[in-house]
Amino acid sequence: MNKSESQENLAPVAITMGCPVGIGPEIICKLFSRKDIPCAGRAIIVGDGGVLRQAAELLQMRIDIVSWLPGEPIVKGTIPVFQVGSVRSSLMSWGQPDLVTGRVMGQYIIDAVSLIGARHCSALVTCPISKKSLQQAGYSYPGHTEMLAALTDTRQVRMMMAGPSLKVVLVTIHEPLRRVCELLTRQEIGNCIEMTRIALQQDFAIANPRIAVAGLNPHSGEDSLFGDEEARIIAPAVAENSVQGDVSGPWPPDTVFYKAAAGQFDAVIAMYHDQGLIPFKLLHFHDGVNVTLGLPLVRTSVDHGTAYDIAGRNLADPTSLLAALTMAQTIAANRARQGIA
Repeated sequence: MNKSESQENLAPVAITMGCPVGIGPEIICKLFSRKDIPCAGRAIIVGDGGVLRQAAELLQMRIDIVSWLPGEPIVKGTIPVFQVGSVRSSLMSWGQPDLVTGRVMGQYIIDAVSLIGARHCSALVTCPISKKSLQQAGYSYPGHTEMLAALTDTRQVRMMMAGPSLKVVLVTIHEPLRRVCELLTRQEIGNCIEMTRIALQQDFAIANPRIAVAGLNPHSGEDSLFGDEEARIIAPAVAENSVQGDVSGPWPPDTVFYKAAAGQFDAVIAMYHDQGLIPFKLLHFHDGVNVTLGLPLVRTSVDHGTAYDIAGRNLADPTSLLAALTMAQTIAANRARQGIA
């Protein structure tokens, strides 16, 4: 079975609409209206058809937005919607989230996970949500990732940013810089290495992945002159978790991302958020994809927020959504070929 055949045989990907008054509805309409993108024909939207119709009208776009239920075929040239609640689209205002929008965007996530658990859908792509609105609506999660981990009883997840030329996995994510040193342990770094190795093999079909581990300090500490975390923590973690030399480091942070983008490594493990995200977004600002490692389901996400400042203004770019959808389908197909549920 080749790549295209395995994707054709998969259940559709579920795309959650994200915040109804953000740019999610707009980028969905723009993506599904493109005649040159066959992948959109193998996905369904978990959201609100009324909101999507309002977005299409705003964009002066003629596209059929139809109801979809599990097991039904997808009609080419339409936007199939698994309807979840209603935000009374005639009364909503673009860029102005409220309690109602917070409640429904949380429910989109819950219902999408249920569809995947019942094997009606093969993967999840998430459009952006407002973390503040999510919590105001009573969902006690910092964001998508933590909510998905709770819904799937997953104890350990990692954030991978993936693009055509660079993949980055973070040891620590949204932490103040002053806390990063105390949070770095051999166990945390080792766990990150192992999860990255598994993801590269299973999700990206790289049989023998090459993983580079970045140092923390300038020049990787320069023999502990600028810090000793490399010698005490990072280097031992690399040594303990290397399989036939597939993991190396700690590499100087100012050169390792260049080496990876040039093809020397398949992924870089970064110690903290901006260490990894600055070089990644420099290369993949529009086509970068957020992939959650460790979940029992495939989850990718657009690499941007709700963009309330441009919502409803026909300015949103669907490129990241296309990249997230394409990657979700690729990962699901790779897992299916390996017999991974």
